[in-house]
Amino acid sequence: MFNALVVNKDDEGKTSAAVEELSLDRLPEGDVTVAVEYSTVNYKDGLCIGPGGGLVRNYPHVPGIDFAGTVEASDDDRYKPGDKVVLTGWRVGEAHWGGYSQKARVKADWLVPLPKGLDTRAAMAVGTAGFTAMLSVMALEDHGLKGGPVLVTGAAGGVGSVAVAILSALGHEVAGVTGRPETADYLTSLGATQIVAREEINETVKRPLEGETWGGCVDAVGGEMLARVLGQMQYGASVAAVGLAGGANLPATVIPFLLRGVNLLGIDSVMQPYDNRLRAWERIAKDLPMDKLETMIQPATLSDLPALGKDILKGQVKGRVVVDVNA
Repeated sequence: MFNALVVNKDDEGKTSAAVEELSLDRLPEGDVTVAVEYSTVNYKDGLCIGPGGGLVRNYPHVPGIDFAGTVEASDDDRYKPGDKVVLTGWRVGEAHWGGYSQKARVKADWLVPLPKGLDTRAAMAVGTAGFTAMLSVMALEDHGLKGGPVLVTGAAGGVGSVAVAILSALGHEVAGVTGRPETADYLTSLGATQIVAREEINETVKRPLEGETWGGCVDAVGGEMLARVLGQMQYGASVAAVGLAGGANLPATVIPFLLRGVNLLGIDSVMQPYDNRLRAWERIAKDLPMDKLETMIQPATLSDLPALGKDILKGQVKGRVVVDVNA
């Protein structure tokens, strides 16, 4: 028997989430059974827990779009009992039961061995958000980072926090955009050298091009903010776009792309090839300062998750929520 946060939907379409005790035969099919140790809280988790269920395909459902733990049983030669593993993506926590459970069963192809330098708690302090941040930094590096500050929008959130810390550790000047002035000290502690108020960026786009300000950008917001940022990029600079919190529409023109050669790089953390996932996690272990990682962590338990799911949808969660599923 094991505990899990289970979301149910009644005949009237109302959802409810509560910790339940389950048997192993309730787990979905898969090659590898993992004793989960930690998971995290991401925006998608808030949607899955919240009213209507958001992204959930079938009920009952266990949310949690990532997890780290120890292999308990395996039908795949690549993983043996006792191996430490991490999982992000592949619709876990949406179409497949996820990490808000003391046990998980998944396909072996979805897992990655935990790299040296990370334990399971640190891996989930990074989580899907930090994994996405590293994919964004790698994409910017592959397309060339220009001189001058690198902008990070939604800087106090999960993706933004880790992106600020990684870019700073790599020696870049980092400007963090936030709508919460009280997070300025937090962002400075992560390595941001400049704090930009959201109002300075997030306004109706009046001109397609403005001054060449940013040498690169990790955009975790989207919508009008992304459109505004495109017109402020240096010639040939790149924007790694990862977020939809500001909306899926892009009220921009082609002018930044034609006249400034701006590159818009879409980052999808869900179905990354194995080699790229492994490379990203190895880079995280190598380049993300663990002391800064600790300052991002907000601990939680399974019973805390219904309230935290609401908070993250309201933009009230700072840094990384690490869920100890066995606490």
